Amino acid sequence: MAAGMFLFSAVDTQAKFLTATLHPIQIVWFRQLGLLIGVAVLLGLRGPQVLVTAHPKMQIMRGLMAAGSATLFVIAVSYVPLADAIAVSFVAPFFVTIMGALFLKEPVGKYRWGAVIVGFIGTLIVIRPGSGAIHPAVLLVLVAAGLFALRQVVSRMLAAGDRTETTLVYTGLVGSFALTLPLPFVWIWPSGGTQIALLIGLALLAAVAEVLVIKALEIGQSVVLAPMQYSLMIWGTFYGFVVFGQVPDGWTWVGASLIMATGLFVLFRERRARRRAVAANVD
Repeated sequence: MAAGMFLFSAVDTQAKFLTATLHPIQIVWFRQLGLLIGVAVLLGLRGPQVLVTAHPKMQIMRGLMAAGSATLFVIAVSYVPLADAIAVSFVAPFFVTIMGALFLKEPVGKYRWGAVIVGFIGTLIVIRPGSGAIHPAVLLVLVAAGLFALRQVVSRMLAAGDRTETTLVYTGLVGSFALTLPLPFVWIWPSGGTQIALLIGLALLAAVAEVLVIKALEIGQSVVLAPMQYSLMIWGTFYGFVVFGQVPDGWTWVGASLIMATGLFVLFRERRARRRAVAANVD
């Protein structure tokens, strides 16, 4: 999981660098290409039965949300420092809590609602609306985080009837198809070895990162692995400084710390609740 987060940060850095010369849709299409290659390999190994799903409409919707979320994030980082965008994207777990309560009727106690409120306060500190400190494009990160959270909720609903590999295949196929439709209108032929190398690297690293995360979730508990996602802030800051000379200001660190602390608190309580449930079942 840690290696996957490191690679995803590298992918985001390459994407931000490429936005200076290429359209975000074209960049996300290349990023999706890595996943599509993995899907092709999976189809070759498992055959067409992996496409069998009990919820085709939900699978298509999830694939569209995945493509939309990635596109909005890349558009945002073309204007916003990478570390700031990553900090704001950490509100996704809070959106998952809210949507889980609304759509899945999951019980949410006062402590988790308190964490959601504190997390949004941290987000406001990072964004500082009306101050002009952060480009308004950061709001696109909030929308992207919302789509990502909704995708997670849909994933929970799909888990009851579809296998993980089926969801992965539909995400790759639907996302690639959706991004290919507008591609001819924004396509710019890559020029120069550096640009071509970055696009190839973007696709390959995204594919490897996806595989690493999926494998991590197969062999470890999500509540144990989830804190590793916050290492994105470390790598985003590192890459942002080394590649773009951007360093988050003090208020960004304050807001990001609040978001990460409350996110870890929610994960800790979820982990403890699961342990209690397991203990109750054993008894």
